[in-house]
Amino acid sequence: MLKKIAHIVFLIAFATTAQNNTSYWQQHVDYTMNIDMNVKNFQYQGTQELVYTNNSPDTLNQVFYHLYFNAFQPGSEMDVRSINLPDPSPKIMDKISKLKPKEIGYIKVSSLSQNGKTVQHKTVGTVLEVMLNKPILPGEKATFSMQFEAQVPKQIRRSGRNNKEGVALSMTQWYPKMAEYDFEGWHADPYIAREFHGVWGNFDVTINIDKDYTVGGSGYLQNPNEIGHGYQTPGTKVKHKTDKLAWHFKAPNVHDFAWAADPEYIHDSVKVPDGPTLHFLYKNNEEIIDKWKDLQPKTVELMQYFSEKIGKYPYDQYSVIQGGDGGMEYAMCTLITGERNFGSLVGVTAHEMAHSWFQHILATNEAKHEWMDEGFTSYISTLAMNEVMKQNNPNSLKKMYIDYFQLAISGVEQPQTTHADRYAHNFAYGNSAYSKGAVFLSQLGYIIGEDNLAKTIRRYYDTWKFKHPTPNDFKRVAEKVSGIQLDWYLTDWTQTTNWIDYGIKEVAEKDNVTIVTIERIGLMPMPLDLYVEFKDGPVESFYAPLRMMRGEKENPIPSINRTVLVDWPWTNPTYVIEIPKPISEIKAIAIDITGTMADVNPSNNTYPN
Repeated sequence: MLKKIAHIVFLIAFATTAQNNTSYWQQHVDYTMNIDMNVKNFQYQGTQELVYTNNSPDTLNQVFYHLYFNAFQPGSEMDVRSINLPDPSPKIMDKISKLKPKEIGYIKVSSLSQNGKTVQHKTVGTVLEVMLNKPILPGEKATFSMQFEAQVPKQIRRSGRNNKEGVALSMTQWYPKMAEYDFEGWHADPYIAREFHGVWGNFDVTINIDKDYTVGGSGYLQNPNEIGHGYQTPGTKVKHKTDKLAWHFKAPNVHDFAWAADPEYIHDSVKVPDGPTLHFLYKNNEEIIDKWKDLQPKTVELMQYFSEKIGKYPYDQYSVIQGGDGGMEYAMCTLITGERNFGSLVGVTAHEMAHSWFQHILATNEAKHEWMDEGFTSYISTLAMNEVMKQNNPNSLKKMYIDYFQLAISGVEQPQTTHADRYAHNFAYGNSAYSKGAVFLSQLGYIIGEDNLAKTIRRYYDTWKFKHPTPNDFKRVAEKVSGIQLDWYLTDWTQTTNWIDYGIKEVAEKDNVTIVTIERIGLMPMPLDLYVEFKDGPVESFYAPLRMMRGEKENPIPSINRTVLVDWPWTNPTYVIEIPKPISEIKAIAIDITGTMADVNPSNNTYPN
């Protein structure tokens, strides 16, 4: 009897644990790093103390670090992948395979201990595999102490030295970075040049570098009056008594740390009203100085726009830094190439700054859900550019739709659930992540209403900031805001390559009633707005909600009278709408006059055709 009771207790305990595993948790890290940079040979020595907190319900027997710089070596996984793609990125091509020993990148771990005791570790490409001496139990902390040496690669992709615009050091993905462990397990992906993922935590970083170099990046400079270079209190005189300066930064509650340095940087700063201080670091090049000066008030406007539309920027600083190979977002900063026309300079700043919300505050796993990061960013930055640059474009997202249509009919589209590294074509990855991801949001506004979309974005931010949200988390927020069920939308749009194609199949008349037959040609179902313009002037709409929605949106154009029809079951290939007037009184009929529904073939959406 006692054994039976014990068995029942065990089963109850197991069931409770299994249920609790669905509760949200995330790991935490605290980095303290000190590096000494040699600007002559681009090598540096580093120490790192990392306090790791296991907030998971699991016991950890191993940990993994990313060693990103190891990707910039001939024969690396990034190199081989690029060489074998049918459409490799022009930024990479076969350039890694041609690097010489003094041009490659590397991070070599010379010693590693756990709580003061040496641990076994093995470097496998861009990943450090660590077997723990003692498991880290749920709720426990472990301190990892490391010494490492590294070489900055010739600038090819994102990181590197001496980029094409002459920036000396673009230091991104430069340190041994603890891999993320979450409800799915470890994310110790090799670096293939796509996106990445990180653990939330605090960074305390000291960079020892030649005194002539100006440094900018993540975090708050702790010793500005010792450093100078435009950071010190106005009026303070700074004398450098040594050949090197120790730049001390702290970055709280971030999941990455990046920096850049150059001896020719101009450093400007601007305060956003009721917002952060913006830092601008760019080369002393007379061809770009005026554009970088003009960029600054526009960046203030962008910061205000995103803070209003998404949520208030939570840090006290943000830096726009010339460097890298295009544009890339990092914690509290971005690196962008700076020799651009003014529109492009503002555009790349808008996109990378928007990533501060959609990736560096709402930290999705970019490797698995790259469309949430790039797509949401593309959506909001396009709208921001339309306002800040006074483009006055009534359909500013049109290009996103066009790019998605090209993908949909290309024959090489893969579902958005494809891992970022697994796309067979760069074209498919780019259009899926950026354009189809943006259309996901725009089209969601068509389904639930623009007001509800705006509310969803703000509530999503409030609910999931400083966490790692998934696609389902965003969907659930949209459902709660709108009262509409959206599982069908998330599934079809992201897990399949089904496309949307509706058409007006037939227009007939019976007993002075116009009968319009709509057909679903594509596999993906949608609710439908049909607009009818009468010859005597007025326009009316007829709205057929999708039955799976279990709800309906508000009238998107309140000035137009709307008739709500019975739900359309997705299984039915056709749907009949009766208009209580003869055809002779109708001037035109059209499906979705807003163009927000991503119908791949709109040519059959109007009558007369």
